[in-house]
Amino acid sequence: MNNLIIREHSFDWGKRTYLMGILNVTPDSFSDGGEFNSLGTALEQATKMIESGADIIDIGGQSTRPGAEEITLEEELKRVVPIIKKLRQNSSIPISIDTTRAEVAQAAITAGADIVNDISGGTFDEKMFSTVASLEVPIIIMHIRGTPKTMQQKTDYQDLINEIIEWLKRQVNQALEAGIEQHKIIIDPGIGFAKNYQQNIELLKNLSRFHTLKCPMLVGVSRKSFIGHILGEKDPKKRVWGTAAACCHAIASKSDILRVHDVPEMKDIIKVSDALWR
Repeated sequence: MNNLIIREHSFDWGKRTYLMGILNVTPDSFSDGGEFNSLGTALEQATKMIESGADIIDIGGQSTRPGAEEITLEEELKRVVPIIKKLRQNSSIPISIDTTRAEVAQAAITAGADIVNDISGGTFDEKMFSTVASLEVPIIIMHIRGTPKTMQQKTDYQDLINEIIEWLKRQVNQALEAGIEQHKIIIDPGIGFAKNYQQNIELLKNLSRFHTLKCPMLVGVSRKSFIGHILGEKDPKKRVWGTAAACCHAIASKSDILRVHDVPEMKDIIKVSDALWR
């Protein structure tokens, strides 16, 4: 896999694990909704994550928690564009835009973002891949079924791992056909998206099988409900050490990027885990 260079930052896949800090500028995300949806609090949180060692800041204006309602295009733009502009003035950190809309991706990249993180893997907006190709930026393609509102009713797989691999393969091929370069495609198996508790566990146990796709892999386990299920912990913010255990496993399975809320804690986890498994 080729390295990826974003601004002056080099992503040297396989050498170490990279950390993506989550910045939800939403009133309704599952674990931090409403905390960072003003420009001041969002910028403060982004700065904290950068100082704690985040390699990428992932900014999203549309909640993707199970059951989430879709917001308007105008609302999404209003939430994400100002913080991207402000953060870009202050820092050269790679910024990803967490969106399923090509128009938001375009506006975000114009405002200073560098990567498109599409939880629909290019399936919600038929213009997404062609837009990303014309912008010449990397894309993260995540596996999902249905939408955040309906996905937890769509967990009927015959062969979970192979079906997800085949789906990702199909979307990667579509991205390539649209003109996105191979080294700019990152995959995400979509833990928690259209998967029940048992399926999330099975997916984590089989992460290493996704290396057959020959793309860097992002894994997002942070504070998710399967961890709450194991711990018997309803408060997402009290799932830090459960998240840490799942992150250790993801690193041992040679995942390349971890998408997390708790940057300082997971930075320590990465340092020790990389020393053991890289």
